[in-house]
Amino acid sequence: MKNQFYILNTKLYVKMSTKISALLITYNEEKNIQRYLNNVDFADEIIIVDSYSTDKTEQIALQNPKVKFVKRKFDDFTNQRNYSISLANNEWITFFDADEGIPDELKEEIISTINNNPQFDAYFVYRKFFFKNKHIQYTGMQNDKAIRVFRKSKSQYRLDRMVHEIVECKGEVGFLKHKLDHYTFDNEQEYLAKLNSYSKLRAQELHLKKLVPSFFHYNIKPAYRFLSYYIFRLGFLDGKEGYTISKLHAISVANRYRYLDDIYREEKSKTSIKIEV
Repeated sequence: MKNQFYILNTKLYVKMSTKISALLITYNEEKNIQRYLNNVDFADEIIIVDSYSTDKTEQIALQNPKVKFVKRKFDDFTNQRNYSISLANNEWITFFDADEGIPDELKEEIISTINNNPQFDAYFVYRKFFFKNKHIQYTGMQNDKAIRVFRKSKSQYRLDRMVHEIVECKGEVGFLKHKLDHYTFDNEQEYLAKLNSYSKLRAQELHLKKLVPSFFHYNIKPAYRFLSYYIFRLGFLDGKEGYTISKLHAISVANRYRYLDDIYREEKSKTSIKIEV
């Protein structure tokens, strides 16, 4: 294969000699999609699986000739991601989120690693967490990481997780040195809405495990989540943002069990209706 070149940080770099597929799942990501497309310009194909966005996500994405835009009804994050993997034509995959930025140093490292007989079959990437445009250095985010680069033939997302998905790799897993930038929300309402969407899926997981919530789940677990983030994981060092993040995560834990209660009540209601009939 002939070498291809592109400019990065005013330097000339060899483009990937090993083809790579950049995957993304989306729903109303018009504010992030262009940055993502710019970040993965090294990929040979960009596959976006969209949950029927109602904003300009599709319009912006399709301006890029590398993009294959596929619509699929959302059921859970794991299924959405594994479906995306099934569409990839290449062995090596990157699977970043739309709210994650890939700095030039990380991009260069990905290219260099995959071009030079990779030692591992999947790679963790550490994340720099931003909230309200502030870099959060503590509050449980010190060691935040996720597998973002992996071989298709040896990796898929674990089927027992609907949210907070985990890549299961049948091979060796390593770490990239450079971090990605994880941009979260600019206000509390949006961030809590995101956490609550995760809590609803987590409640479905717990329902499948037949967990019945108790006083411990309603009161102790949310309190512990707050103390864990704000005290044990040094959230107080992040100032008011550390307090806010700790509080919102505690609320989302409490809501998780309220959502689980709702599932059981709905089941009971349906059973009652059937008996009456």
